[in-house]
Amino acid sequence: MSHRSNRVGEQMKKELSDIIGRKIKDPRVGFVTVTDVEVSGDLQQAKVYITVLGDEEQREDTLKGLAKAKGFIRSEIGQRVRLRKTPELIFEFDESIDYGNRIESLLKKIQDDPEEKQD
Repeated sequence: MSHRSNRVGEQMKKELSDIIGRKIKDPRVGFVTVTDVEVSGDLQQAKVYITVLGDEEQREDTLKGLAKAKGFIRSEIGQRVRLRKTPELIFEFDESIDYGNRIESLLKKIQDDPEEKQD
């Protein structure tokens, strides 16, 4: 990824957090955290990684609500981030946090329950 797309991604992350947190009134959109934004090198697409507080149903509802509000969110980004063309937004769940939590719980389980080794 180029330096420019990294910079645009960071700026979009900040703005998206604000837009989703304050401007989206859809009741399906719960407590959302924007964890990362990866902008393609040509600045045409932006993958927005999110985490959502709640169960699987709440996560899916949030994704549907964000998909419905995508046009509004994109126009808000267009006003806030100075680009010739606003990138297409793709919302995805950030699985890395769940993955990290799973690894942490497995390590804790191993630490709490060590097998007794006798020579």
